[in-house]
Amino acid sequence: MLFRRRKPAGFKEKMRELLWPRKGFLRPIRYLTMRILRLSASPHAVAAGVAAGVFVSWTPFVGVHFVMAFVLTYFLSGNMVAAALGCAAFGNPLTYPFIWGATWEIGHLLLSREDHLVGQAVDLATLFHKLNFTELWEPVLEPMLIGAIPPGAVTSVALYALTFYTVKGFQTRRRTRLMERARLRLAGLASDVPSV
Repeated sequence: MLFRRRKPAGFKEKMRELLWPRKGFLRPIRYLTMRILRLSASPHAVAAGVAAGVFVSWTPFVGVHFVMAFVLTYFLSGNMVAAALGCAAFGNPLTYPFIWGATWEIGHLLLSREDHLVGQAVDLATLFHKLNFTELWEPVLEPMLIGAIPPGAVTSVALYALTFYTVKGFQTRRRTRLMERARLRLAGLASDVPSV
């Protein structure tokens, strides 16, 4: 392997790297940001893909987030890779507890319902395995889906605007650099040609 360590990491070093990464916790975010910026699509396509991925990440349908993001991105004429990256960056195991808690509370607030599951020990795994979809819809999925719409709309619109202008600026700077390099190359070639 090309970048493999000569001496494998020991247990203590693996645990330290797990708890406090050497390159920092923000490295994956920087990687995803650069990956999104370097996509070779229009700024609208990239921003629409990211916005679709973020919007879908608010919904409670965890197993089909990518499929839903791809369908929404198709209708918005967005970039599929940007949708996958937006989905993966926003909806992940670290953010799901906060997303689900927020959508649950907002959904109950919008539906003006009392939480009839309060005071009961709720085992969601048992609910998901024993109940069919229709029995699970009203107590769990409906409030979470209704509650996902307002924060999903706000975050996806904000991230659409942020991504659009960031990608547009990045692509403009990149195009300018490439034009400058080409101009310098041509100027260098023109100086090498002997005059007649």
